Amino acid sequence: MSNRIKLSKQERHKHITEKLKDSPAIRVSELALEIGVSTETIRRDLDELESLGLISRTYGGAAPALNKEPSFNQRASMNSESYDLIAKATCHFVQNGDVLSIGSSVTTLRVAVHLAAEKKDLTVFTDSYAIASALGENPTFKVHVCSGLYHDGECCVYGPESVNYFANIYAQKAILGASGLSIDGVSNANFEIAETYKAMARRASETIIVADHSKIARDAVSTYLNWNQINRLIIDEPPFDDELIIGLKRGNVSVTVASDSSWSFYEK
Repeated sequence: MSNRIKLSKQERHKHITEKLKDSPAIRVSELALEIGVSTETIRRDLDELESLGLISRTYGGAAPALNKEPSFNQRASMNSESYDLIAKATCHFVQNGDVLSIGSSVTTLRVAVHLAAEKKDLTVFTDSYAIASALGENPTFKVHVCSGLYHDGECCVYGPESVNYFANIYAQKAILGASGLSIDGVSNANFEIAETYKAMARRASETIIVADHSKIARDAVSTYLNWNQINRLIIDEPPFDDELIIGLKRGNVSVTVASDSSWSFYEK
């Protein structure tokens, strides 16, 4: 007969969250054996912990909680000055008459607003109705919106139709946002939207990432591009994170720090 002391639900939850601090993933079967309860009990524990935002459920187990971004509208009200600095700097790298792909994000929406005010004769392909609307303020622009499933939280479309659409579009520059910037590359909080970003980048001669400093040293759900697939990062503060700098230099990425007078931190 086992002498193991049965843990309360609160104690099990504490054990699981503590274990995930040192492990990238844990499995239901392992936890059940270790704690001495049924797999159904562990599944219920994991479901409760996920509902509280303390873990992320995976197939057959759990992983540490992923950073979840605020909604599009919430992000739009944050860091507005930084977004505008980044947008102004981005306009410097776009020429009149360029063909662009612009992915949905709060930062790229501000880029679209500034492009509409400063440039002419652009042809732009986008997955975002908000970006299309901003660009439409300029009568010299030709603006195309791809097909796909509508994501209300991000004000854009996504899915296989969107990916297939961009697989057949050539652009001189793809301008994309990010949820995270790490040594491995650029990540997005939504896997399916990240797939659209990938398709845009594959069919562009140059890929520009626009992101504010809050994304430094963060990882989101999907790393959609490695640094060697990116030409330029435009950011509002120098990316002084040791691991991120290593990734940027390995990828030979040009970095523009957007201040009142933009300057380059690391150039090819």
